[in-house]
Amino acid sequence: MAKTKKSLENWGDYYEHVDILEELMEEPVHFSLDPDLQNEILSGARVKKLKTVTIKMDPIQIQMIRKLAVTKSMPYQTLIRHWLAEKIKSEIRFP
Repeated sequence: MAKTKKSLENWGDYYEHVDILEELMEEPVHFSLDPDLQNEILSGARVKKLKTVTIKMDPIQIQMIRKLAVTKSMPYQTLIRHWLAEKIKSEIRFP
C-alpha cells in the first residue's frame, strides 16, 4: 500500500511543478465525414436511425426539461436531442 501512496505523491508532485494550463491548449478539432454521408446529411435525405443511450441526470433537471418541453409542445426527449444537435453544430464546423 505504501508503494501506491508513493506513486500518487509523485503524480501530485508532477502537477504541482508543471503549469498544467500551459499544456492544455484549445485547438480547433477537424472532423471529416465520408462525402456521401455529408451530402445525405446536408440535403436532408439521410434516414435517422436513433440509438438508445442512458445518462444520469439530476431529477430536478429532468423535471424542468419536461416542463419546458410541454411549453414547446414537444416530447422532452425530442427537446434534449434538439439541444444536443444545436450544440454539436456550434462546436463542429463543416467545410
